[in-house]
Amino acid sequence: MFIYLDGEFVPEEEAKISVFDHGLLYGDGVFEGIRAYNGRVFRLEDHVDRLYDSAKVIDLAVPVEKEEFAEIILETLRRNNLTDAYIRPIVTRGIGTMGLDPRKCPKPSIICIAIEWGAMYGDLYEKGLTAVTVSVRRNPAEAMPPNVKSLNYLNNIMAKIEANYKGGDEAIFFDTNGYVSEGSGDNIFVVKNGILITPPTLNNLRGITRQVVLEIAESMGIPVKEQNLGYYDLYAADEIIVTGTAAEVAPITLIDGRSVGTGKPGAITRQLMAAFKAATEKEGTPTYN
Repeated sequence: MFIYLDGEFVPEEEAKISVFDHGLLYGDGVFEGIRAYNGRVFRLEDHVDRLYDSAKVIDLAVPVEKEEFAEIILETLRRNNLTDAYIRPIVTRGIGTMGLDPRKCPKPSIICIAIEWGAMYGDLYEKGLTAVTVSVRRNPAEAMPPNVKSLNYLNNIMAKIEANYKGGDEAIFFDTNGYVSEGSGDNIFVVKNGILITPPTLNNLRGITRQVVLEIAESMGIPVKEQNLGYYDLYAADEIIVTGTAAEVAPITLIDGRSVGTGKPGAITRQLMAAFKAATEKEGTPTYN
């Protein structure tokens, strides 16, 4: 495997960063998760835009223009002869002093990794995931906006740890106001009486797969609402769906020990899963010209 690291493609075993990089010391940096399907990178421009938005919020100057970064992503796939892949572009604050001050880091670092990674949840797309609500609360927007996709993922990891102990495939966050936020690694939708409902994105990541699902639902005539959700809405839902680049579109059929709907992936869930798969097969930026 070849990794892009600050202007060079180096073998995996040579892809190293300094122990003084603030991405390592403090989680000071941003990243994206992107997928390529059949030689096309899905929603590449949207992912690059979000990466730069995250960087801007934390006052991190990405040292290349968006067009060059997109080309770095494509070239990483080419160097590794990948047509179907998961891609992880990263921008760290770079090498600095032991203190927190980002002004002591003169040069950010860019890393891009591409690997083969199939469906994250394996056979659970057919039978559905088990989800658990967790006591860990999502970072509030006034502290660390969830829309910044930063290298500090401890909030998500703490939720995942709790889900592991509780026997869940995924953790469901609530925010500090008691509203449903998202999963530890994906956005969440509920279906009730034929309406697809999802929380507003102030308290959760503005997911790109989430947006694709909203667009698909609109094209299929499925009514959509963005509104705050609580425990009641999860437990009374006819269907629950999670979405994300790594997760893609996946059903939840058990939450906190309660069956969701019939206990099997519902009709709207299956329609959205099939339509999303079809979209990934025909959309995207070609890797090989």
